[in-house]
Amino acid sequence: MSMPHVLILGGHGKVAMRLTPLLLQKAWRVTSVVRNKDHESEITATAKSHAENLNVLVESIEDIKSTNEASKILNQVKPDYIVWSAGAGGKGGPVRTFAIDRDSCRYYIDAAASHPSVKKFLLVSYIASRRGVPPWWSEEDVKSAEHVNSKILANYFKAKVDADEYLLARAKAARESGKEFFDICLRPGTLTDDDGGNGVLLGKTSSRGDVSRTDVARVASALLDTEYKGWLDMLKGNESVEDAVSRVVKDKVDCVEGEDLNRIYATELKL
Repeated sequence: MSMPHVLILGGHGKVAMRLTPLLLQKAWRVTSVVRNKDHESEITATAKSHAENLNVLVESIEDIKSTNEASKILNQVKPDYIVWSAGAGGKGGPVRTFAIDRDSCRYYIDAAASHPSVKKFLLVSYIASRRGVPPWWSEEDVKSAEHVNSKILANYFKAKVDADEYLLARAKAARESGKEFFDICLRPGTLTDDDGGNGVLLGKTSSRGDVSRTDVARVASALLDTEYKGWLDMLKGNESVEDAVSRVVKDKVDCVEGEDLNRIYATELKL
């Protein structure tokens, strides 16, 4: 295959703005979707190399109301990989949170899983987005996650966990139908704006801790170079990004352990 073409949904987000130049440095093609045309210059300014491989598409993700509408964007771009880094960011109340973080995300997942060009879908989620309790969590981890999901990010949690589970179920159905499709759910802890670079903790981690957005972008970029599929939790740590990604791929680490997979795989896929 020629250099991959990546569609970044939520291109003006802080992780996406860090991911874009990393992909361009590999001479990959990037189409970055933004809602506001005024953000186009900020996206293009991130291109430190291979700027000719960057395209900015002005479209409102919030206005996507069906799989068919999402498919129209994919038909226009014809990406190999998709990165979902979009979100309401707490703006606009519960209605907007569910419209973007759950509904639009699922429409794009659905469209990607049936589109002939798309081979990978990387969804940026968060570390506590799960209904089950992973066996490696401590009591403090469980309490912290429950507090965040019920008291701080209640609507965001409901939206994100639905999207995460939908990706898992839809990807499995796609592969069972014979499609090559890798679903990656990257699940960082509390995000910070520092440059990172001192190492990561990737895999079965605590539910508590932080990690830089820059390192999240580095891990996302590296994962897209592999055939990994599954859930990966992520915090600040001491292992290099390259070694951490190599390890989880080799060992087939999957943080979905502890979830009710029978229930998730029985998810209704008709939106």
